[in-house]
Amino acid sequence: MKWIGAMILLIATSWAGIEFAKKLTDRPKQIRQLKNALQVMEAEILYSHATIAEACISVARQLPRPVSEFFEKVGVELGKRNRDLYEIWVENLDDIWQFVSLRENEKEILRQFGRTLGQHDFIQQQKHIQLALSHLERELQEALEQQNRYSKMVKSLGFLTGLLLVLLLI
Repeated sequence: MKWIGAMILLIATSWAGIEFAKKLTDRPKQIRQLKNALQVMEAEILYSHATIAEACISVARQLPRPVSEFFEKVGVELGKRNRDLYEIWVENLDDIWQFVSLRENEKEILRQFGRTLGQHDFIQQQKHIQLALSHLERELQEALEQQNRYSKMVKSLGFLTGLLLVLLLI
């Protein structure tokens, strides 16, 4: 019976380490997806002269989940309701945040971008998009550095913590 408990404990701690490492790996991917989303949105708004709702729907079609869900919900709600864009943006940002591997820095960048979205002419809007892209690029470099530095260590640490606990309990 002890051995079964020891194996379950070892598997659980190893799994926790793997899940944490997955978050470290997913963060750069999702930041890249956000950068792509803003670039597509820039093209849709500036060159196709699409509305914000249409641009969000177009972005959602081109991205994988969970990032695409955010843009899809924003686009659909903008098309249905006469609510403030920033209010819809922040509400959906908060809703999707538990499903992404992003951090508060990226959330703040998106929140600030949502505040300026649709408030300016095309040239000013393009500048705000470029500013958000540069901030996301900085966060991407940090995320890649953290992934390279900590990913393998976290996996090993999960297994070794479980092994230590097993040895202490037996």
